[in-house]
Amino acid sequence: MDRAHSQVPSMLSRTFALILVVLAGCATLTQDSLDTRFGPADPVRFDRVPLAAAGEVSYRRDVKPILDNRCVVCHGCYDAPCQLKLGSWDGIARGTSPALVYDSARLREAPLTRLGVDAQLPSQWRQKGFDAVLNERTPSPDNQLAGSVLYRALALKRDHPLPETAVLGDEFDFSLDRKQSCPRLGEYDDYARKKPLSGMPYGLPGLEPREVDVITRWLRAGAPDDPAPPLPAAVSRQVADWERFLNGDSPKAQLMGRYLYEHLFLGHLMFEGDAQRHVLRLVRSATPPGSPVQLIASRRPYDDPGVPRVYYRLQPDRETLLAKTYMSYLLSPARLARLRGWFLDADYRVDKLPSYDIEQASNPFVTFGAIPHQARYRFMLDDAGFFVMNFIKGPVCRGQTALDVIEDRFWVFFIDPDIGADEATAQSLQRQSAQLRLPAAEGSSARLGAWRQMAEQEDRLLAAKSEAINRGAGRRHPLDLSLVWDGDGRNPNAALTVFRHFDSASVVHGLVGDAPKTAWVIGYPLLERIYYLLVTGYGVYGNLAHQLESRLYMDFMRMEGETNFLLLLPKAARDPLRDHWYRGAEDEAKRYVNGSKGRVEAETGISYRSTDPQQELYQLLRGRVAPALDRRFDLDRETDRALRQRLEGLASLRGAPLSWWPESVVLRIDDPGREPKYFSLLRDTGHANVSTLLREKTALLPAENRLTVVPGFIGAYPNAILRATTAELPALAQAMGALASEADYLALADRFVVRRTHPGFWAVSDALHDAYQRWSPLEAALLDYGRLENR
Repeated sequence: MDRAHSQVPSMLSRTFALILVVLAGCATLTQDSLDTRFGPADPVRFDRVPLAAAGEVSYRRDVKPILDNRCVVCHGCYDAPCQLKLGSWDGIARGTSPALVYDSARLREAPLTRLGVDAQLPSQWRQKGFDAVLNERTPSPDNQLAGSVLYRALALKRDHPLPETAVLGDEFDFSLDRKQSCPRLGEYDDYARKKPLSGMPYGLPGLEPREVDVITRWLRAGAPDDPAPPLPAAVSRQVADWERFLNGDSPKAQLMGRYLYEHLFLGHLMFEGDAQRHVLRLVRSATPPGSPVQLIASRRPYDDPGVPRVYYRLQPDRETLLAKTYMSYLLSPARLARLRGWFLDADYRVDKLPSYDIEQASNPFVTFGAIPHQARYRFMLDDAGFFVMNFIKGPVCRGQTALDVIEDRFWVFFIDPDIGADEATAQSLQRQSAQLRLPAAEGSSARLGAWRQMAEQEDRLLAAKSEAINRGAGRRHPLDLSLVWDGDGRNPNAALTVFRHFDSASVVHGLVGDAPKTAWVIGYPLLERIYYLLVTGYGVYGNLAHQLESRLYMDFMRMEGETNFLLLLPKAARDPLRDHWYRGAEDEAKRYVNGSKGRVEAETGISYRSTDPQQELYQLLRGRVAPALDRRFDLDRETDRALRQRLEGLASLRGAPLSWWPESVVLRIDDPGREPKYFSLLRDTGHANVSTLLREKTALLPAENRLTVVPGFIGAYPNAILRATTAELPALAQAMGALASEADYLALADRFVVRRTHPGFWAVSDALHDAYQRWSPLEAALLDYGRLENR
């Protein structure tokens, strides 16, 4: 048979499939109609994973790269539209659900739908209300396409591409809390008729014909997976070494294993020296090392496991890495030795293992009271950026209401562990442990009445803390720079910068940008409390009361961090600076910051020479951490002098014009004859205060808007991608500084922005991700385009 004739059956199949799509009825099909058209449903069809035959399209080699770079950039994590996670074969086989994970209005906690945790088979997900996007009916060549919602969505975009306009019309909704459309197979004909422009990728250019053909051939073959490749022998040996370490039989070893698990369960664990970056997750299992993992699927990591003995196992994570959730944690022989020294070799006894009763389990100071504070604090400081990143990239951090509790940019320092976790502090903390009850003690179906009780406990805690400082100041530990951890001269976790981008956030190593409005100084009790508030004890499936209490309690945490910073300033400077930070806030809020709820009367031990002690303190702190400071985001690292000077011109922009500027921007510099360079432009929105829940607009101060410009990539959700040459930067700066209306921004965007409608959008996206991977191989992951603006 010649080549032309061999293509005839394939062409007929494609044509017939398209006829079915186009000529289908306009109403929602009944079950009988679906059965007649596609054959009976078979929800267990993909319980047994189909494997690709020799010569067929490979999911991992051919299909997954397309889905990752075109679809996972929106369909990943808890906020994937319709819970459709396309970063793994298991996520595709699971399908869609109209139920919201992020729902700030629910009165009861929601059922758990964590991929790979709360169900293992597609048929189990069907019982939980998920609908197939692959064909689960008669597996004929035609049904494999026409009976697949995934194919129908791609075909709809191919047949109805984006309108040829720079800015899309009102028929496109890109708002964070937009109403979901999750059509099932029987509803898709009607959906396509009513919303012809809703094909996938939604609101972005369609896939190239070659890419559509690859996915089409894969679907027609039955959407097979590839056998999971085994871990290399070197990685398997390290897995065995770490699992032995985590699962010792002594009470001390078991308590250590529990503590480490509750702090690493969200991390992406990798071994030092593994060039392929195999990612592992630390999970709880009912089975010991050497046997298959039997996952313990609990709502929270400290819930009762329901088995006599818990084992902590390392399990491969085969989902696509997403910048918005990716938190790398490197396992190495040196780290293993440090952990052994802190937790096993240290001189302390564990006579009895703690219970899993929620009152105790939700309070780490009670549960792990036998472990020395020095060990726990040293462990968290060792990779403090990772733990603060858990606050930022964990499921709590989604949406404007969740993030209006923090300033747009602030610096973070830490109390020295020889001071903040010494014996006297440990004893004081142990006495106060009952006061450290967190919202998680209420579970994820909390009652709003518990909030007042927690506020009263915070009052007592702050009063005890201030009394201890006033009583001991100048004798045991003076209020001077010695209180601040210097990273032991080598650890870049000594100084961090946190950015808020309205409804998302980022954390990076280093003191990035100009001196910020505020800074935090964090000690062990505060670091641990924030972690158990926002990570271990936070329930993304929790009810309104749980989410609200967590948000309100975070106010206290912010105020404690700010108060610790203020204590390093002259006593006379503290209240005026606090009042500047909290302009327009109620007096009740101010009193929690160096106020009557925990007022410190002791004077600082630092001798100030200037009339601006806050800025002087920033310089002193920078000098304190200088040997360990990460400077990769310093703009002066740019070697092209002309480019650096013009970027500095952008960074000097201030005030109301920036209100029209996006929160998070990636700027690509395209100069002839050299590789593109990438910079992040981050808006620091001015606020009178950040203590007002649900009324953020009333606290905005446009005159105090600023712009931070850094080399490389900060932020997982770019709002805009710009392209310019070095020569064009003065014109860009002039246009930015003159912004006074939406029309002004549209004119700027027409010249510089690669909009979501740009025909070359995907080529720009691919180049951006390649550059990100080269710039930061250990941290790079796929960006999310769910926040790309349409203007």
